[in-house]
Order: sequence, then structure tokens, then C-alpha cells
Amino acid sequence: MQRGTNVISTSWERKPGPLTWRPYLNRLVERPLRGAGKCWEMERSEEGSQEQPSHAGSSGSPTRKGYPGDLVSWPGDSGSDDDSDMIGPPFPAQLSGLDIEEEETVVGPPLPPGYGKPHDDTDEEQDDDDEDEDDNPVKRIPDSHEITLIHSKKTVSALGLDPSGARLVTGGYDYEVKLWDFAGMDASLQAFRSLQPCECHQIKSLQYSTTGDVILCVAGSAQAKVLDRDGFQVMECVKGDQYIVDQAKTKGHTAMLNSGVWHPKIKEEFVTCSNDGTVRTWDMNNEKKHKNVFKPRSAQGKRVIPTTCVYSRDGKLIAAACQDGSIQIWDRTMNVHTKFHNRQAHVPGSNTSCLSFSYDGNTLASRGGDDTIKTWDMRNFRNPLNVASGLLNFFPMTDCCFSPDDKLLVTGTSMKKGEGNGKLLFFDRQTFHKLYEIEVTDASVIRCLWHPKLNQIMVGTGNGLAKVYYHPVKSQRGAKLCVVKTKRKAKQSQTVTQDYIITPHALPMFREPRQKSTRKQLEKDRLDPVKSHKPEPPVSGPGRGGRVGTHGGTLSSFIVKNIALDKTDDSNPREAILRHAEEAEQNPYWVAPAYVKTQPNTVFAEAESEEEEEDDEPEWKKRKL
Repeated sequence: MQRGTNVISTSWERKPGPLTWRPYLNRLVERPLRGAGKCWEMERSEEGSQEQPSHAGSSGSPTRKGYPGDLVSWPGDSGSDDDSDMIGPPFPAQLSGLDIEEEETVVGPPLPPGYGKPHDDTDEEQDDDDEDEDDNPVKRIPDSHEITLIHSKKTVSALGLDPSGARLVTGGYDYEVKLWDFAGMDASLQAFRSLQPCECHQIKSLQYSTTGDVILCVAGSAQAKVLDRDGFQVMECVKGDQYIVDQAKTKGHTAMLNSGVWHPKIKEEFVTCSNDGTVRTWDMNNEKKHKNVFKPRSAQGKRVIPTTCVYSRDGKLIAAACQDGSIQIWDRTMNVHTKFHNRQAHVPGSNTSCLSFSYDGNTLASRGGDDTIKTWDMRNFRNPLNVASGLLNFFPMTDCCFSPDDKLLVTGTSMKKGEGNGKLLFFDRQTFHKLYEIEVTDASVIRCLWHPKLNQIMVGTGNGLAKVYYHPVKSQRGAKLCVVKTKRKAKQSQTVTQDYIITPHALPMFREPRQKSTRKQLEKDRLDPVKSHKPEPPVSGPGRGGRVGTHGGTLSSFIVKNIALDKTDDSNPREAILRHAEEAEQNPYWVAPAYVKTQPNTVFAEAESEEEEEDDEPEWKKRKL
């Protein structure tokens, strides 16, 4: 046998006679070695060159009939009818019904009964299942399992997932933004960071950029912020001058923001809309001024407030829904006139909460504040393609989105407290029939997001929950990473206590003092003024040691003290003054000596009783009671 090859040649030599076998009987045993095909060709070429002269004029059969050698076909045989003749013994009966390719060779012993894929049954069933999933998009909805992330007790008004699906960000009416890492969480499902990026402003929108390295945070303030993946601020948009009438002349928004999204192609650009009646695009590299301004106008040319804005899938169009019920779409490079608009898209005065483009870019879905959801064809924007009504909407940020295969449209419904459960509804994009619904919780369903890479659905509710729906087979990573991890045990603080060793027979010099009860020691320390830090009593009398006395040492404290002690009744001011008149007349000291020569005699009015005065007065002067 030659080394380095996967061909083992076994030869038998017998003496010439009537039952002589072929000199060389080659059996091929396949092994997973390199150069297998090359060795096969070399062996074949060598044998063909050696055997060709000896078989000249023969019928091409290398074996004799009726002998065991007839069952084996020779590699160098040029007279074989078929090149694909099987080498070696035939397959066992157990493997005859399995799906084995002609070129594939079975290595090892036969499989036990019941293993393997028969030709007919398994392949046909698998094909039928695939066809059913293609025909029925409901089977692709990953709702068999769910996890619940507790954000707070207030409404979850913003939801964002990075493009890779590794991190989730939630924001709510409690001003909090929480970051969740699926790979780092365990089964306790706790956020790894919580922050308040916009102080006392409700969070309106959160979205990861196309690269996933920064987060756009839109709150109730006039300035949007950009945070990094760990929640630290990277950029803050400038605030405009609210005293300038022309909004195009200001550098930023002057009123509360309503929405904001990233550009799908340019990672540094994003768009925001505000109550100041403008839609502005921004560049991350220039936070001092906006990049462009779009002004939505009503049919009369007046300013209207945009409630939501979005980029098209290719990033060439910017769409905004306004409070007058209109949907206006601009070319990103031209901000003067709209490219598409519909004035009667929704009921005037209602807040259209969401606009969403389909993945093919031909359809626009709008979730209205008039309890409807509509789809629009971008090639014919005058009339809606489909309309579904009766979908309650109490929040200005209720979402709608398309499924990854573009066959379903998803939205949530609002619900008053105690009147039922909020639902997540799935509509067929073409027929707009309601195909499926999920009862989420006993509160409104506000935010919904179907991630195409993870194939998982994220839902934000009105009672502070963020739910993630997934399927263990159809979904990838995401929530599947954290549910399999066990909860971490709480780390117990390790304290080293000094043990008391009792040695009754030790010498007095080595014997440890007997420990006393802790309770008695605490009672004793309580009586000690130094160990218990007894406060010093107030100073009685004049102050000493730098401490002011009880009543203070100032003139004001002395006067206040004397006034408080003076209990004389001065209810009659005349008597109070005349009480000192006799003493002043006998011993004049201040005023009287100066005017002794010029002072006239004082004349005091005599006191008369009130009854006499009443009798002397006429009737018309008397006071009427």
C-alpha cells in the first residue's frame, strides 16, 4: 500500500490453472483525505496503461462468468457500459428508500430504522409548509412568546431599537429614558441605565441612527438632543429667537417639538417638526444652525402646525402631517413648494400621530387622530387606497408600521381605563382586512415596532410597560438572549467577626475578658453624655463662652423682653396721657421750661356723658341703628 493516497490496493496471486483470478483485484475504500480524486485518476491511468495490451482482441470483460470476481467492476475497464456503475456490494434494504444522491457515497454502517428522510413524504410536507407560510402571512407573526420590560408607572411614549437589534431604548411621560441591553440582561429584565436627558419634559420620540452609534431624543422642549449609545449627550440643537416673525430667519425651533427621525441614508442628518409651524433638517456636525427649513401652509396660505414627520425609504422625500388634516410632502432639496399634498387626508383639528412608508416606497400609511388608518399610493396621492375606521387613538404618538415582508400593516388601539384591553391589530396591506389581533394589556397600545432583522415586535403601552413578542424558531437573538439566563444572586456583604475563644483553664495573663451582652453595653453608652453625643443645654442668664444668652445681649432683644413684660392696659389713651399731667406740671424738665413765657394756658374739654349728648342732638342728627 502506498502512503499519502486514499486508495488501498489488495492483490491475490495464485498458480496458473483453470480457476485463475485476475492478478490484481482493487477495492476502493474512501477516506476523507486530500487528493482523493487525483489518486483515483492516477490509479485508473496506471492500470489502463498496463492492461491495455493484454486485452487486445478480447470482448472487454475482465472477469470470468460464475466467479466472485464477476460482481466487481474494474476501475480500468474500458468496456463497461455505464461509467456510474456502483462499486462494492449493493446498498442495504434500509437505505434503499432514503434520499441519497448518485454522487454521494455512504460512509460507515447503515442508519438505524426510522432515521433519514424518505423521498416522498418529508420533502413534500416541507414544501407544503413553506407554501402555506408564503400564502398566509399570519403564520409569520412572532407572537408565541413574550417578555415584559417595566419602564415605569406612566405612559411609554417613545421606543427605539438599534439596527443590529442589540439594544432597546424606551422613554415616557415620567421624563425618564432607559437603555436595555439584550445580551447583558438576565431573566430579571432590568435596564442597565436610566437618565433624564431633557429634565422636566416628556419624551416624544427616540430613534437610533442608521449606524446605531447615536440616539435622537425629541422631548417637549424646543431643542432636540443627540445621545451616544450609553446615554451621554453628544449634541444639542440651538434654540431660535422667538421674537423674529419669519421662522426661516431663526437658527432653530422656538416652540415645543412634536417628532423627529434620522435620515435613512445619511447618518449625520435628521429632521424635526415643532409647534412653531416649521419642519427643519439638521446636520450633526453643525449644531449652531439648522440645515434647511420647510414651512407647511394651509389652503389659505396660513401657518399650520406639523404633528409628525418622516423620511421616505430612499431619503429623497420628507413627509409631514399637519393639524388641519393635510399631509404635505416635499423634495428634500427643494423647500419652497410641496411635491405632493392632500388637504383632506384626515379630519381637520385632529392630530395625525404617525406616517410610515412601506419598504418598497410606493405606499404611505397614516394613523390619524380621527380614529382611522389609511394607506396612500405615492403615484396617485389624491385618494386613499384603503381606510380602516373605529380605531381609538388618544395619544399624539400612536404608531403604525409595515411588516418586514411588506404584506401586513400594524397599529395599536387606545383604551380608557377599565373598559377593556388595548390591542395590536394586523391588517392585510392589499385588502385591508383585519387578519390578526393581539390583546396586549389593560391599557392603550401606543408604540409598535417590528424589527426586520430580529423578527420581533416591540410594543409600548399606556401603563408603563414595554413588551417584546418573539418566536423561538422564527426570531433571531434579541429577547431570546436574556430569557435563557438565570437571575444573578445578590452579592452578600462579607463581614469578618472576631470570634470569642473560651479558655477556662488558661492562665490569667492569657485569659480573654468575658464578653458582655450587647444590649447592656448599648444602655450604658446611652447614659454616657460623650458617647451618646448629648446636646448642650441652653444658656441660662447672660451668655458665656462665646454663646449668647437666652434673651440675647443686644438692645433689640432687651426692648422686646421689656415690651413683652409690660402688661399695662392702655385701652383709654386720654387717661393714659393725663395720668402724667400732674407730675409734668410740678416738675417740668424738657418742653415746659422752654415755653414757660409764651405757653398759653391749656384748656381741656370737659368730659360729658353720651346720654346727655344724645338728648341735645336733634332727631335728624341721631345715628340710625
